[in-house]
Order: sequence, then structure tokens, then C-alpha cells
Amino acid sequence: MISKLVMATNNANKLREVREILSPLGIEVLSQREAGADCDPDENGLTFADNARIKAKAVYDIVHLPVIADDSGLCVDALDGAPGVHSARYAPKGEECAKLLREMKEVPESERAAAFRCTICYIDENGEALMEGACEGAIGFREAGENGFGYDPVFMVGDRTMAELSAEEKNKISHRGAALRELYRFLKERYGE
Repeated sequence: MISKLVMATNNANKLREVREILSPLGIEVLSQREAGADCDPDENGLTFADNARIKAKAVYDIVHLPVIADDSGLCVDALDGAPGVHSARYAPKGEECAKLLREMKEVPESERAAAFRCTICYIDENGEALMEGACEGAIGFREAGENGFGYDPVFMVGDRTMAELSAEEKNKISHRGAALRELYRFLKERYGE
């Protein structure tokens, strides 16, 4: 088993989630800053996989340790998959939900399907691997809930928004959680115990 893994992020919430899921494997997960990788690569890919690969490769080229990077976003069927890879740049921070609700104003309930999607790229000296996760749902008609960020207050899972779920409930169904569980299985298969 590898002893260290670097995540191409300095986001404390992402790091916590990765550390929790990989902890049974005994892998120490470092942020890119902790590993000495001071870089901010331009995420100009056309897909989540492209952007995850760009970030992972940039950090790997500096630290030469196993690296993971993720890219994720919201894909809305009625908007032809938008905001997709542009989810973070779709609207000014804090205005994402308001813009999405305006664009979806005339869309009937039956056509509001959406999914959060996440791709994780793992790179080490043997090459790379991609893991994907998704959380299917729909876009609601108003914001609700206090527990989320980004699009969580308008993303419906059943009769509640993602922002109305507890952290534990969200982690069980989240797109990033699903991709991280794939990563866990991949690392366990590749390195055994």
C-alpha cells in the first residue's frame, strides 16, 4: 500500500472527506500546499476528466508522489448539460442558485432532471486512472436548506434539497463520495493489504 497521497487542492472540506474515506487504508492524505506544490493550473478542459487530469498532472510533476485531483459540477438536462464544467464560473459566487432558477423559470417539473457529476484522476509512476461518481436529482423551484453550498439549495434529492440533508446523509449519496469510494476500491485492488 502507498503511505502518502497528495490531493491537488487546498480545500479543507474536500481534504476532510478524502481523509475520512481513505483512512481505513492507512494512507496519509496531504494537501498540495502541505506537499510543497504551489501551483494553480488553468482548468481549461472540455470535460470533468480533462480538468481533473490537468490538476493532477501539474501537482504530480512537482511532488513526484501519488496524486489525486477532482473536478465536478452540476449538469442540467434542460440546459443541455450546463453549467457542467463551467459550474464554478457560471455565476458570481453566491448567485449560482438565483441564476439557475431564473434560467429554469419556464421549465416544467417533469423536465427538471439534473445530476451532480464528479471525476477523480489518480496519477502515480505507473500512469493514471479515472474514477467517476454521480448523484441524480432535479432542480427545485426555490432555494431551501442551510447545510450546503453552491447549487445544493436548489438540487432536489427526493423531496428535500441537498442543503436540507445532514452531512452524513449527503456523503452517502454525493457524487464526490461515490467517486471516492471507487478510488478506495481501486487503491485496495492495486496495492492490496
